[in-house]
Order: sequence, then C-alpha cells, then structure tokens
Amino acid sequence: MSTTPPVIQRFIAATNAGDTAAFLEAFTPDAFLSDWGRDFTGRDGIASWNETDNIGVQSKFRLLEVEPNGADAYRVRLAVSGNGYNGEGTMAFTLTGGRIARLVIS
Repeated sequence: MSTTPPVIQRFIAATNAGDTAAFLEAFTPDAFLSDWGRDFTGRDGIASWNETDNIGVQSKFRLLEVEPNGADAYRVRLAVSGNGYNGEGTMAFTLTGGRIARLVIS
C-alpha cells in the first residue's frame, strides 16, 4: 500500500471521531464532492453531505487501499460502517495545497 497523504488520514480520522470541524477543514473552501452523482460544492455543500451521509449517520471508515492516480490524485478504497451506507467503496481524491479539492465517491 502506498503512503496515505496526511489530509486523507485526517479525513478518515475526523469521520471516525465524529469531528465535523476537522472534517470540513480537510477541504478547500471551494471543494467539490460527488457521491454517486449527487453533487455538493464548497464547504457549505460538503457540510450538508456530511450531515446526511457521513458523520451525521455515525459513519466509520477503515482504510483498505491507497493508490496514486496522477499528480496529487489518489484512489482510496474504504470499508464503511455506521447508520447509513455499509460496505466497501472507492473514493477518488484530488488534493491542492494539502487539502481535498475534489472527492468523487463511486
């Protein structure tokens, strides 16, 4: 497994700790998140997704695999549990300045 970028480690740790402030701080102010075609923009949009689909439903992440996918891009496979989605999933991260600029969940 390749080295996991610190911001992706923070994204996982903040989710697992239920720390919304730390979770949102992992993203750039103008970040984009797409969850199976449902799109959210900026920290306000991502905060909305977080409430309905992530920390708001007590999600927990277990890292399974990290693969570089180009410059500042990573494909991350996670096992997800909680009171929402449960199972494995892939997240495609694009990083800018040590934060998440784009996250596509598929």
